Amino acid sequence: MLSAGSGRLAPLRLVGLMLAVVMVLVACTTSPPTHINNACAIFKEKPKWYKAAAKSRERWGTPIGVQMAIIYQESRYQADAKPPRKRFLGIPTFRPSDAYGYGQAKDATWAWYQKQTGRHGADRDDFADAVDFIGWYTNYSQKKLGISKWDGKNQYLAYHEGHGGYARKTYLKKAWLLKVAAGVGQRGQRYNQQLKNCEPELKEEASSWFF
Repeated sequence: MLSAGSGRLAPLRLVGLMLAVVMVLVACTTSPPTHINNACAIFKEKPKWYKAAAKSRERWGTPIGVQMAIIYQESRYQADAKPPRKRFLGIPTFRPSDAYGYGQAKDATWAWYQKQTGRHGADRDDFADAVDFIGWYTNYSQKKLGISKWDGKNQYLAYHEGHGGYARKTYLKKAWLLKVAAGVGQRGQRYNQQLKNCEPELKEEASSWFF
């Protein structure tokens, strides 16, 4: 026989359980994928990410591998990524820019994206919004600078330096950046190659979703 007190505790336990489930779901949604070097493994673990990346590709024409390689380089798939703080005598001070989110987009650039696309509610720490931003930016780079959307290296240089900086070839004075951009290009190619093996299955799974 239950006491009156135990009867009142039951709803509290239910609320606690529901909160725990929500916290687990949130953690699964925002935490980086386990195997970040394999596009198929990423999308198997994060199926909604595939749907978002495919939608961005359809809208802007940028291959999924290039989109993902840029996000990898900018944040390693950390939703709340920020530039590391500068240090003075070993003490952390200020951050060098207001870049934030999966794509490390700056405030002004993100505002420009929102205005141009009408997506005023888009958030930099939302993967679907971030990958659409990457597609939009690379599409603009192709139109303004003539960079192929399949050219991950030069797309990244334009992404990092801005369209004006790329046009002025500021990257030529940054050997470290040229090396990083080459890595982005290679990763994009590798991701695209991996997707050839699993995308038919990913598409089939995505077609059965209601979200």
